[in-house]
Amino acid sequence: MSRRLIGILILLATISMAGIIVTQIYWLDKAFQVQQSQLDLRKEQSLAEAKQFNDRVAIALTNVANEILTINNDPAKLFKSVKQVRPNYFTVAINDTVHPYLLESLLKREFEQRNIGENFEYGVYDCFTDSIVYGNYVALSSDTTITDYVGDAPQIKWEKDGHYFGVFFPDREPFEMMALVRPVSTWAFSAIISFIVFLFFAYAVYIVLRQKRLSEMKNDFINNMTHELKTPISTISLSSEVLLGKGIEQQPERQRQYAQLIYNENQRLRLQVDKVLQLAALDREKVQLQKELLDVHAYIESAKSSIGMVRSVDEIEISLSLKAEVHDVEADPVHMSNIIHNLLDNAMKYSKENPKILISSANENGWLVVSVADNGIGIQQKSVKYIFDKFYRVPTGNVHDVKGFGLGLYYVQQMMTAHGGKIVVQSTSGKGTTFKLYFPTPEKSTS
Repeated sequence: MSRRLIGILILLATISMAGIIVTQIYWLDKAFQVQQSQLDLRKEQSLAEAKQFNDRVAIALTNVANEILTINNDPAKLFKSVKQVRPNYFTVAINDTVHPYLLESLLKREFEQRNIGENFEYGVYDCFTDSIVYGNYVALSSDTTITDYVGDAPQIKWEKDGHYFGVFFPDREPFEMMALVRPVSTWAFSAIISFIVFLFFAYAVYIVLRQKRLSEMKNDFINNMTHELKTPISTISLSSEVLLGKGIEQQPERQRQYAQLIYNENQRLRLQVDKVLQLAALDREKVQLQKELLDVHAYIESAKSSIGMVRSVDEIEISLSLKAEVHDVEADPVHMSNIIHNLLDNAMKYSKENPKILISSANENGWLVVSVADNGIGIQQKSVKYIFDKFYRVPTGNVHDVKGFGLGLYYVQQMMTAHGGKIVVQSTSGKGTTFKLYFPTPEKSTS
């Protein structure tokens, strides 16, 4: 499937998913508006009912206060004597003597006449001390009338004529403004379902792109691997033609040189195949190292000679500065050769027209440190953290002649870890790159 077709499919799928999400948002908004309208309506109804109740209570309490004054032959006129302290608590200032049972009976009668069926508590307070004198709870479901209280009136001695009374409705919850919170029963469920669908869509797109990328990397791997194999094959073929030529037996040194070249390139070819097989084994975590005591300097010199035979001295300059006194390490010979060749190949591929490579060695705190420095194009800082990832290749801008399949540095990093070592990179874009290999020496391994 072509990249363009995949892009079209993803675009259409994205448009479809966006349409579904927009539709969901539209209907959720409509549902919220309907529920919000119902909420506002209930709020208005509750406010209206609360106001109606308060008005009826205020009228009833005003009538009770006036009737008490009439019974007490008090000519005083009350003006706004009823005060609503809280939504379910009212006070009435009469500044006169109030008999509790008379008050109770009048309250019951007024409430019943105005269809106020709430149970209530009342209290008589002293105006001077603001302390309660008497209180009681009244259930309006009782059938008791005013005449039932005459003989059972409490014997209270009223020393002063300054009282007021309060009425509290305990069963009536104080009305509070309803929180304007979106109902979650319907829209939350729809939102969750939409989110799950979106996650599946995003995951499907990710899988498609990942499979496409893997397919492209597989094709690149095959093409690049074919190129990598052709180089030693061509060298072997050319050297064989020279050895088959007339008069070569008269030049034993030249004959030996080309025979050695064939041997080295054959070894390199075998190592290329082994590297691919070892990479497959890395994925299965079945790498078996055959460690021996190896002279790393010898492997470095062998890699330099092998590359020097393939490429002209005018094309590449490899300098050695091998100053490590301890340069024997426990390592697998196959992987040791692969590690050094990979770094040298990488240095040549990303170098300028005349590559200059410096290979140096030193001992640091029980480590054998091998450095491979080049004068190449370098690595941008944003790419440094990815260079050891499998199949990752450093972007080269307009340079398209860099061959490789993104496995070399991954392989080196994995092998260095398997040998108990590590690899460190130092690079500046446009000024070259230095890779440092840290091999544990036998002294460090036994310490």
